[in-house]
Amino acid sequence: MTEFNEKQLEILQVAEQLFAEEGFDGTSVRDIAKKANVNIAMISYYFGSKEKMLEALVLNRISDMRLQLESLYHENIPPFAKVDKMVELYISRINKNRCIYQIIHFEFSTKKRELNFDSFTEMKQNNLETFKNIIREGQDSGEFHKDINVALLPPIIMGTYFQFHMNKPLYMKIFDLKTEAEYENYIATTLTQHIQKTIKALLVYEN
Repeated sequence: MTEFNEKQLEILQVAEQLFAEEGFDGTSVRDIAKKANVNIAMISYYFGSKEKMLEALVLNRISDMRLQLESLYHENIPPFAKVDKMVELYISRINKNRCIYQIIHFEFSTKKRELNFDSFTEMKQNNLETFKNIIREGQDSGEFHKDINVALLPPIIMGTYFQFHMNKPLYMKIFDLKTEAEYENYIATTLTQHIQKTIKALLVYEN
């Protein structure tokens, strides 16, 4: 896992905020340096370029997720409880870091610049292995079916969340969510519970 010092983490936090507010193209290294209260030379020394900074930001987010998944895997709780906590972890992480996820997906889809996301893909594969290990526990105990395409479960979790969030005005109207706090609470409770039920239904569904 890539380790960052305190100053690097501060810079990455500022970069993420500016990327989210102004877009990747709309943010300059000078903007980041000014807001982070550091000189441009320090950013160049730590990261090399704005593109490398984005790569570092992605790695920092995904490596942190790996630690939390591995911690969950080693918890002494029943498989169904682990699945509930795993879904809750995914949704809370995505919701908290949705700006960087949107930047990543934009960069992947447009391919406007050369970004090296090989390490990102490798870490996501490692996260998927931990995800599979959690599901395998339930399979070994006979609680989950053996014939499950585990690799397709994370897209269901993330896809449901992003479909909901991308249509935020619609769902706020449908569910009469009048404030940002009510919207965030709905994600943390009702939406998360809906996704938990969906994933658990797939784990016990008989063909």
